[in-house]
Amino acid sequence: MEIRSNGTQIHVTQRGTGELALVFLHYYGGSSRTWDGVASELSDRYRIVATDHRGWGDSEAPADGYRIADLAGDAEGVVETLGLQRYVLVGHSMGGKVAQLIASRRPSGLEGLVLVAPSPPSPMLLSDEQRATLTGAYQSRESVEFVIDHVLTAKPLDAARREQVIEDSLKAAPQAKAAWPNVAMREDITAAVASIDAPTIVISGELDQVDRVETLQAELLPRIPHAAMHILPGTGHLSPLEAPVEVARVIARFVAAIEDKSAVSACPSLSRSPSTRR
Repeated sequence: MEIRSNGTQIHVTQRGTGELALVFLHYYGGSSRTWDGVASELSDRYRIVATDHRGWGDSEAPADGYRIADLAGDAEGVVETLGLQRYVLVGHSMGGKVAQLIASRRPSGLEGLVLVAPSPPSPMLLSDEQRATLTGAYQSRESVEFVIDHVLTAKPLDAARREQVIEDSLKAAPQAKAAWPNVAMREDITAAVASIDAPTIVISGELDQVDRVETLQAELLPRIPHAAMHILPGTGHLSPLEAPVEVARVIARFVAAIEDKSAVSACPSLSRSPSTRR
């Protein structure tokens, strides 16, 4: 379905039902279907909402407006249009930085934050050569395949998922491809992230070469002190595609814990010890 949000037509896919929604935001190079493997494991329990960022997938690609705040505004508009009363944000890489900014605003209805191989809130420092290489990473099939094999993954993708990554990477609008390394990646949202109060889990691939475990431990976790980290063994940056079942299990446990706490809060008698209940 298409939703007009923040002045831009955003493509949204939905599946599943439930009072609690999981809102998925994809990585630089992906689309809403990046989450298909994860979503298929969770849609029997939760409402699944996945968006294509502007300029990616089937969303509209305006000439400009690709800062983190723009992408956050797009996602916030989708949540509002769909009338989500209770939801957990799940952001991967670039989508993780977007999710951090949204969560920092403490929106009504946000019950949890899942950051999957997230870009940290601090600017990523690259040399001009590295930035040029990243900007050109998704220009041809050959360049995408090189990045898949040498940067993005630690586990081989099956043929269908590999082809999906190639298609999504090539399909994006040129302005969207250029904006992340040249604009949004350089943004500093560290001051905002300090305001996050939602329960938070960080899922990191042990072998991630893009947003490394040690980078997240230094640049992200100190700024969200209540966040927990879960490390996926033998996994690279594309964990939703490399290890979708494992990612889904971590998300399911995290959300179940949130729901259990909500149930206790809604019924104070559940929190009393057996000896004090009447």
